[in-house]
Amino acid sequence: MSISVLVLNGPNLNMLGKREPGVYGARTLAEIEVETRAFAEGIGIAIDFRQTNHEGVLVDWIHEALGRFQGIAINPGAYTHTSVALQDALRAVGLPTVEVHLSNVFAREAFRHHSYVSPVALGVICGFGPLGYQLALTALKKHLA
Repeated sequence: MSISVLVLNGPNLNMLGKREPGVYGARTLAEIEVETRAFAEGIGIAIDFRQTNHEGVLVDWIHEALGRFQGIAINPGAYTHTSVALQDALRAVGLPTVEVHLSNVFAREAFRHHSYVSPVALGVICGFGPLGYQLALTALKKHLA
């Protein structure tokens, strides 16, 4: 596989399956990872799938991606709406990035309508649940081709 993508997940996504299933669905992050890995393999992409609740760890992982991955798919969780540090890190490494959200952030509270990640992303996929990760990988593959 010639394309490798870093798939990052931010705070509270480790609680999927327990946290507000009406909003985020009943699947756990581990189940979503298995599905995403199988999909990625099927389209010829290698992925490294990670989750942390810590902003600085996400920044470190983004920095480490430079020279190791061709793209990033990121579900920044709540850091979407607060983290200039994530925007700066993504801008610094310059890798094609797709922002992913399980829920439709625009159908939710007004504070969720602003993203610090979107200005440095190729695009944003939201509201399609776990399918969003597959859509992000498809978009990155097409972009990198």
